Amino acid sequence: MRIGFAVIFISMIIVLSVCMVKARRSRKAIGPSVAFLLAALVMPVIGNLIIIISTEQHISEVGCYIYYLGMDVVMYSLLRFMLAYCGLKWPNKWIPALIHALLLADVIQLLLNPFLRHAFHTEAVLVDGNDYYRMIPHFGQYFHRIVDYGILAGIIIVFLVMVIRTPKISAEKYMVILLSMIAGALWQTFYIFSRSPVDRSMIGFGAFGLLIFYFSLYYRSMRLLDRLLADTVSDASEGIFLFDTSLKCIWANDTGLRMVSLKANELEKVPDRLRLTFGEIDEKFGDEWTIQKVIGMDEELRYFTLENHRTMNKKKKKMIGTYLRIEDNTEEHKALQSEIYNATHDPLTGLYTREYLYIRIEEMMLAHPGIRFYVCFLDVNEFKIVNDIYGTEFGDHALKCVADWIRVDMTKHCVYGRLAGDTFGVCIPVEEFKKNQVEQEMNGFMVRDGEREHHLLLHMGVYEVTEKGIDVSVMFDRAHMAIAPIKNDYKTHIAFYDEARRREVLWSRHITTELSTALAERQIRPYLQPIVDQEGHVVGAEALVRWIHPVSGFLSPAKFVPIFEKNGMIAEVDRYMWRSACEILAKWKIEGRQTFLSVNISPKDFYFMDVVKELKKLVKEFDIDPKFLRVEITETVMMTDSEKRAEVIGELQKAGFIVEMDDFGSGYSSLNLLKDMPVDVLKIDMMFIRQTGNRERARTIVQNIIRLAEELGIVSLTEGVETEDQFGRLSDMGCRLYQGYYFSKPIPVEEFEEYAFGDQ
Repeated sequence: MRIGFAVIFISMIIVLSVCMVKARRSRKAIGPSVAFLLAALVMPVIGNLIIIISTEQHISEVGCYIYYLGMDVVMYSLLRFMLAYCGLKWPNKWIPALIHALLLADVIQLLLNPFLRHAFHTEAVLVDGNDYYRMIPHFGQYFHRIVDYGILAGIIIVFLVMVIRTPKISAEKYMVILLSMIAGALWQTFYIFSRSPVDRSMIGFGAFGLLIFYFSLYYRSMRLLDRLLADTVSDASEGIFLFDTSLKCIWANDTGLRMVSLKANELEKVPDRLRLTFGEIDEKFGDEWTIQKVIGMDEELRYFTLENHRTMNKKKKKMIGTYLRIEDNTEEHKALQSEIYNATHDPLTGLYTREYLYIRIEEMMLAHPGIRFYVCFLDVNEFKIVNDIYGTEFGDHALKCVADWIRVDMTKHCVYGRLAGDTFGVCIPVEEFKKNQVEQEMNGFMVRDGEREHHLLLHMGVYEVTEKGIDVSVMFDRAHMAIAPIKNDYKTHIAFYDEARRREVLWSRHITTELSTALAERQIRPYLQPIVDQEGHVVGAEALVRWIHPVSGFLSPAKFVPIFEKNGMIAEVDRYMWRSACEILAKWKIEGRQTFLSVNISPKDFYFMDVVKELKKLVKEFDIDPKFLRVEITETVMMTDSEKRAEVIGELQKAGFIVEMDDFGSGYSSLNLLKDMPVDVLKIDMMFIRQTGNRERARTIVQNIIRLAEELGIVSLTEGVETEDQFGRLSDMGCRLYQGYYFSKPIPVEEFEEYAFGDQ
């Protein structure tokens, strides 16, 4: 018997140790708790092994200590396992503290037994002719049993509650462990009362450890899996049909049966009904395939995906059946169509978006290489005024009306869309473009919304596509460029892009890229046009920009100034001219010249720099008196945001600059501006007289302007004087300063110095 139980216990120790190592290596969260419990179960088995094989009393007592202390460790590890396995936490901190205190107290009192002999002692008994030492308990041993049995009872109660509260189909994993704990406790109790020297209940400990190992790390309830899979598939949104090897339908979920309008007891009709519903999907149900099906018509169209798969026996590599999965993609398909539509169509007008219009034009031209196309850029002129006067709701209605008009008479070879806020794009075959009709319709384009109506001014730039390889955006850029000459024309609505316009654009790009080099190499330089007094003496000059191009030679300002004014680079030119003027004035100061220079300020300068700050910095840098650097501001500049411009003029005058109003008389608010703008010099343009039919009346107006300026304390300066007669008449009118070709055209600085200072 001794050898038999020793072999059994050793085998149990080995098996539990192997399981402990595997549990420790497991990636599952519960693995460490299981490994700790298995290690704890090994301790009482080792203790009983020592008790069985020992023939000496003190060795048997060592086995008893290992056995009883091991039981405390088992209870502690079982508590940890319970919390992890059941997914629980202690409801109060005092419960684990009390349990740990009891276990610690038990360990201490057992360790004191060799000295106090209060827990147990051993006595020799003869069994089958062999000496064994069994334990004789005292009150300390009873305390030990109360602690361990009490903890075990609590654990059993927890597992019992889990069995009751958990659905039956998944309570299996708790029930097995609960029964094994109860069986082990009863077996252990039987051993205690039998007073047998061999604790056979250790076999139950080993079995309990193996159950813990299996159910914690490997067990899966097949009944639960079957039920879950069945419920999941039954309630799935897809239709599922299972077929055996003879292609007989053996099962179908509720969704699938609804798709083919059958009941659960009509499975034999499934193959025929599938073909009736979805057409000839595939005669070979045993093959693997996926197909898309569309059934219904118009708004009732429905979209399905059908997938057929084989189920194989992996060991024998034979087909054991097939299953058909049918997914209704109608909602997803409609949502995708809606998403595509929203991504490719403007939400307000329903036309193509700019990006998608570009794509469609490319596709159209590739599909019809033999057709000549126009790309048209349609612009609603001054649309902001419509929104300001009538509100954005009417503005949106106006844009919808334009979109509806574009749609009229469009054929399958036309594509159109909304490019941006109030601009639209059209690609139309040349043969289908009816210029006269379109011009007529645009001429009287009215928008009505209830009692409100407004005439929209539409302009269209047209570019004939001669290079289909260029980017569509470039095509629209060229069409847009064609509008520039008619932008303010209320009678002409359509303009075509031509070679002259192309050369103009290329020149604009070319000259723009060369500006920085021209400034750095001083190709751009100031020319000075003298300003004389009533005696004809030169008192100053206006600094005018000129470009001496290394290839193109002398460039007229008309060749580049309008370009730079349009793209904003005029600010760089003006800043350069101001500096150049300051350099000249600094040189004249050294030479003792008391002559002023006038420099121009472009409207764009106010948007790209702090004009006052820039000019003050320059006169300080070159140490010149601000009164010698006169500032010319055009009437047009002053008409825009007049209050701010008045503030700027005030700041300049406060800093010592003399401010001149240039081109006075060319605008329609001259006298009003004269009232509000505190300028120092009024420059009257002689073009005012030359462009007027009644010259005598024009001269009368000029004479009164000069007199008015004098009364306001403003110096009058007439520019554009070309004859001696004009000089004499203006002098008689009281004009103080003069400028024009009668005295000198704009000339280089060196020539001006010879002209103005040569006799000094």
